Amino acid sequence: MSLTSALDSARASLMASGIQSSTISRNIAGASAAGYSRKIAVLDNLPGAGVYVAAIQRAASGGLFTNVLTATSASAKQSVIYDGLQKIAASTVDDPELDQSPTAQLNALKQALQKYANAPDNTTLAQAAVASAKDMATALNQATRTVQSVREGADADMRTSVQNINQLLSQFETVNTAIVKGTISGDDITDYLDQRDNIVSQLSQEVGVTMSIRPNGDAALYADSGVVLFDKTARTVSFAPTNAYTAGTTGNAVYIDGVPVTGANSVMPLKSGKLAGLAQLRDQDAVTYQSQLDEIARGLINTFREIDQTAAALPDVPGLFTYPGAPAMPASATVSVGLAGTISVAASVDPALGGNPNLLRDGAISGNPAYQYNTAGNGGYSTRLQQLIDGMDASQPFDPTTQGKPSGNLIDFASSSTSWIENQRKTANDNSEYQNTLLNRSITALSNVNGVNMDDEMALMLQVERTYSASSKIISTVDEMLQSLLAAVGN
Repeated sequence: MSLTSALDSARASLMASGIQSSTISRNIAGASAAGYSRKIAVLDNLPGAGVYVAAIQRAASGGLFTNVLTATSASAKQSVIYDGLQKIAASTVDDPELDQSPTAQLNALKQALQKYANAPDNTTLAQAAVASAKDMATALNQATRTVQSVREGADADMRTSVQNINQLLSQFETVNTAIVKGTISGDDITDYLDQRDNIVSQLSQEVGVTMSIRPNGDAALYADSGVVLFDKTARTVSFAPTNAYTAGTTGNAVYIDGVPVTGANSVMPLKSGKLAGLAQLRDQDAVTYQSQLDEIARGLINTFREIDQTAAALPDVPGLFTYPGAPAMPASATVSVGLAGTISVAASVDPALGGNPNLLRDGAISGNPAYQYNTAGNGGYSTRLQQLIDGMDASQPFDPTTQGKPSGNLIDFASSSTSWIENQRKTANDNSEYQNTLLNRSITALSNVNGVNMDDEMALMLQVERTYSASSKIISTVDEMLQSLLAAVGN
């Protein structure tokens, strides 16, 4: 090898070592940064010119990254469902001190009626029975407000999620353009690739997403339902929020590029991500529980209805419990939407409103004497009270679409409603914990591939320093040899 070749080779080695050293320093600096992947200086050898850095690559695994995206979306969906159900359950079935659950309230009402039936001439016990009935109605009213508040909150969160998605897609478009341009010009795009992956990771929390890589580093994004989120340009995600919710309110759908992806009319519904979980909570889980509350309210009105005591065959009318649709009775075994929010105790028996609580014993709560049970005005009359107690134990049909017990007594149905929401909450929690476990394992596996190990980087740095020293020694030796040669020629 000539001295010139040796000098060129050593100089190329110094340049490569410098780039390697810079890459290692870059890794050390980015070790603690979120979304940073380890950078690698790829070396190659050019005959006659020595070693050189052919490219800067990053450590990455497409398969593991996809696993992280999938687990993130699934975990986000189950978490928001659990949080929503937790809020509902906490105020409707989980308060052992206040006993606000429908089942507890029904049992308390039944006990109050039994005490009153044992001493039907005791006005204090009559008032206690009416107070228990008012507590029952109040519990259903409050539960309805809670459910609708959760739906309203989910709707507001959907709006925020849509805003986040649009913002992230805009950022994705900017970074993706930089990657394509950098790939074509041969620039180092590894930091842009990290940025793009980080954006997609954030996007996966909002909606299930897959990324497809195409020539020149270009990428396309698709929702897990198959709808295009990004292809050359970002697609528009739109949503019209609903500011106030009642039991009969139907929330608006989310649209991606004009295609509905949530709601009953969705042709390509989202499967995972926070947005899908919020939509399920708002449109399915909370609605189902509200229907169960409405059926409990309807069952109460039916159980405590008054029947014509004459030969006139007048229709049944609401008694102790009434609602805005009185004097008509709600349809049997059919959900009356929002009934739990409007049920109340008849004013004619409420002492606080000037009513007579003994009408609970005597009948004619509606004011029509045709529905009078205690026609003799006997203070010891308990037949009607016992009928009401037996009515609470009697089987009646309930709307099967509520997913509660389709037939049984009122307390049985209320218990099945409590079991339903507890099961839904437990299922969401179990799924969330499972998906979190998968997510943590996927993140760990990905980190083992693209993460920065400080020990490895320091060991590589020492190796590069030794290479640098050796190259410097070669240059120094060649310099001495050239000086000796020039001195010999000069003489």
